[in-house]
Amino acid sequence: MSEYYLAIDIGASSGRHILGSVQDGKIVLEEVFRFDNKQVHKNGHDCWDMDNLWSGILGGLKACKALGKLPKTVGIDTWAVDYVLLDKDDKLVGDAVAYRDSRTEGMDKVVEAAIPAESLYAKTGIQKQLFNTIYQLVAQRQEHPEQLEKAESLLMIPDYFNFLLTGVKKQEYTNATSTNLVNAREKNWDIGLITRLGLPKKLFGELSMPGAAVGHFTKEIADEVGFDAVVVLPATHDTGSAFLAVPAKDDHAAYLSSGTWSLLGVENEEPITTLESQRQNFTNEGGAWYRFRYLKNIMGLWMIQSIRRELNGVAYVAGRTSKYADGRQWSFPDLIEAAQGANRFTSMVDANDPSFLAPESMIDAIKDYCRQTGQKVPESVGEIMQCVYLSLAQCYKEAISGLELICGKRYTSINIVGGGCQDMYLNAMTARATGLPVYAGPIEGTAIGNLIVQFIADGVFADLHQARTAIRASFDIKTIVP
Repeated sequence: MSEYYLAIDIGASSGRHILGSVQDGKIVLEEVFRFDNKQVHKNGHDCWDMDNLWSGILGGLKACKALGKLPKTVGIDTWAVDYVLLDKDDKLVGDAVAYRDSRTEGMDKVVEAAIPAESLYAKTGIQKQLFNTIYQLVAQRQEHPEQLEKAESLLMIPDYFNFLLTGVKKQEYTNATSTNLVNAREKNWDIGLITRLGLPKKLFGELSMPGAAVGHFTKEIADEVGFDAVVVLPATHDTGSAFLAVPAKDDHAAYLSSGTWSLLGVENEEPITTLESQRQNFTNEGGAWYRFRYLKNIMGLWMIQSIRRELNGVAYVAGRTSKYADGRQWSFPDLIEAAQGANRFTSMVDANDPSFLAPESMIDAIKDYCRQTGQKVPESVGEIMQCVYLSLAQCYKEAISGLELICGKRYTSINIVGGGCQDMYLNAMTARATGLPVYAGPIEGTAIGNLIVQFIADGVFADLHQARTAIRASFDIKTIVP
């Protein structure tokens, strides 16, 4: 009888509990629970609804019990950069402010007054993104210094949920690197940098690697959900998990984790922190077994998700309304069909422009960008969608060119994992724009990568190579040629 392992994969819009097992050498997945993730407006900021997320985590564990499929180990992954602070009694200090909140505006200048941008990149290798934890912490220090003084612990979002499950605090390496406070070569917190920024050193402890056991459920949790399990650290940064699931056959493949964000890059054994790398805004995110994900963040399906929400009358943040709802409920296939019907539309935007990070209206932001750059303004839903698809494909093309220039290597394919790999229209446009074949799948890349670490930690697979061989044998990988 196969043993079960559980990946709890929480993204910006929803969370899923996916059971994994290995049967006859193939990986078998079963989604047992899904819950919404949402933001709330609290104390002047856009925040994560942590109570809702915690309820979802417990709900999925109870669903496993109801099915009679009890996981041996459990791993949680989420998005990166966001965190909570705990006081001496392990109570939350302040709110879990979301990375799309505007509190970090201007914080890059504050940080650069303490350490020049070139020096910061040389130390951490992390691309400049205003939502990085370094800017969030400085913003919190400016607005609420009393919260940092009161705090005894800093936990990234998955670290916090691991603590609630086990009572054990661990700071996981891959997510920690997204803070822009970990020295890329030393692979540990850069205490000198932290001190120069006036952040409390007590918040930054030992980093733990994927595969490490956090601990058993507390008695209270085991009693509530009906069973006990060991919580194991996957790559808790969801992109770190997703990259592990790429079934690449050689080192000439570029990886694209396609979801709310598009993360396009490669795996390297060492960080690249040159001035050219900084200029092109590539990042060196720490991965499992100290494999560096050298990639570029691209706004990704967030733009499409936001457009769909607006058309369907659902605001991203509670309390905000949409003016574009027309009574029709648009599905993603509907949006793809609309784009295909407007395939002669040629206006494009820079998908990485900050104006698309958290606009009150994504549709208005796209129109404004086209208007300000002297292009034809998209009016129909099809033209808006075609503009986004063209823009994303162009960003992918530019990222591939940058990778080839900096790494001195010719890439011969793009391997796409994650929910976005189901969008065959975008896949075709990506193949056409880059001139490279696209291999699409597996869909549940992040959950699979989460499970892979649990499998390896428990001896189901000997190593990543063996696990990736099993992935190729287990899931449908579609090929799209230019």
